[in-house]
Amino acid sequence: MTIDLTDSRLSVDPVCADTVVPVSDSVYLRYVKPAIDALLAAVALLLALPVMAVVATVVFVSLGRPILLRQERVGRGGKRFTVYKFRSMHPDRRGGGTDWDGIDRRVTHKHPDDPRLTPSGRLLRKLSLDELPQLLNVLRGDMSLVGPRPELPTIVQRHYEPWQHRRHAVKPGITGLWQVSERGNGMMHEHVDVDLDYVDQVGLGTDLRILIRTLPAALMSKQGY
Repeated sequence: MTIDLTDSRLSVDPVCADTVVPVSDSVYLRYVKPAIDALLAAVALLLALPVMAVVATVVFVSLGRPILLRQERVGRGGKRFTVYKFRSMHPDRRGGGTDWDGIDRRVTHKHPDDPRLTPSGRLLRKLSLDELPQLLNVLRGDMSLVGPRPELPTIVQRHYEPWQHRRHAVKPGITGLWQVSERGNGMMHEHVDVDLDYVDQVGLGTDLRILIRTLPAALMSKQGY
C-alpha cells in the first residue's frame, strides 16, 4: 500500500521519522476550535493574572529563578514545541534532600511522592495552578484547551507503537478526556486508547463536556491535575 505524503491530513513525525501521523481536518478543527481556544484562553489569562502573580512570587521564594519551566513536548502531527509551566520541584533528585528509589518520574504522571517536589509545588500541582502558563501555549497555537496531554519526546520514541501516534492527529490540550476519566491511574502512554476515543469524537459538544468536568475532576484528584 502506498501512502500519499501530499495528503494534507498526513505529516511525517519528526520525533519518529519512520512514522506517518494522520492529522485530523474538519471545519470545527480548522476554524471553530482555534477561535474558541483563542477567545477563552485570552479571557482566562486576564482573569488568572492576579493568581499567576501570586504563584510566581511563591515559586521565586521557594525555588528562585527561573520561575517558568520550559520543556519540549510532542504536538500535533508529531511536531515538537516548548510547553510552559510554573516550576514546582528542584531541578534534580538530589535537590529534594532524599534519594528517590521509586518509579522513574519521567514515565509516570506527577508522582506525589517525588522528593524533588517542594511543599508549595505539591500544593500548586494539587490545585493545577502550575499549568496556568499553558494558556500562553494555547494563544500561540501550540495547544488547545481540550485535547490529549502533550507527551515527552523520549516517551514517544521509546514506548509508542505506530497505532498510538494517532493521538497526535489533534493539538494537545491543557485538559482532556484522560484527565477527567483516568486521572493519574498509571502511565499516560498506557492510556492512549482514551485519547484515541477523543480523537474519534472530537467536536464542540465533546469539548464542552470535558471542560465542564475538568474543575470537579481537578478538585477530586488525589495526585494533582
